[in-house]
Amino acid sequence: MTQRVAVLGTGKIGEALVSGLLRAGKAPSDVLVTARRPERAAELRERYGVEAVSNAEAAKSADTLILTVKPQDMGTLLEELAPQVAADKLVISGAAGVPTDWFEERLAPGTPVVRVMTNTPVLVDEAMSVISAGSHATEEHLLRAEEIFKPVGRTLRVPESQQDAATALSGSGPAYFYFLVEAMTDAGILLGLPRTVAAELIVQAAVGASVMLRDSGEHPVKLREAVTSPAGTTIAAIRELENHGVRAALLSALEAARNRSQELASGGR
Repeated sequence: MTQRVAVLGTGKIGEALVSGLLRAGKAPSDVLVTARRPERAAELRERYGVEAVSNAEAAKSADTLILTVKPQDMGTLLEELAPQVAADKLVISGAAGVPTDWFEERLAPGTPVVRVMTNTPVLVDEAMSVISAGSHATEEHLLRAEEIFKPVGRTLRVPESQQDAATALSGSGPAYFYFLVEAMTDAGILLGLPRTVAAELIVQAAVGASVMLRDSGEHPVKLREAVTSPAGTTIAAIRELENHGVRAALLSALEAARNRSQELASGGR
């Protein structure tokens, strides 16, 4: 039987998932979308040929519901959805810091919930989507979630107890790289390079280094040592990074992100 999928709150991440589903062979008639603004709904309908419906209609008609609204909007959405969601529906949440048991308490008993933390490279099919099962989710439900997210990147299953750490490391991870590239671009300008030249050099270095990390199978220390000649330029720069506590700052930063995810889970805003 064909499974119908609904993406609720279709912003940029939701639209990327819609695009991925269609490219993976899903028929437009089997994909539903919801959007807060009518003009956004019309845009999605025209661009992808999918049906734009209300949240309640999506909950009634789809077999899998993907909730892509912000964590602070999830309570309002669940109040609207709960009466319409039968226990045989799969609910996939992409809300940072919101545990699966929060959904299970508000939905029909036995409703399977899967929690997925993806990141913004979903927009270029290079996402890392971290998947965890709720107490009622089976292997079939996890496979269904992987099928949805694989067209837009890679997937990894972890216990839900590791989701806050994954959010800090992977969900927020692209921002740390952008921050580093921004700082390195400023350094290039300080050293006398035009901004466009500095940016091109750094972005390509980042792309090349990422591909080597992913495809070589080598430990990052070994790859770094291959660039670090005795008494050379690289070791001089690394010494300064260590002197300024960059490694310790990263550890503290990711710990702070993990803690904030836990605060969101406990209702903090």
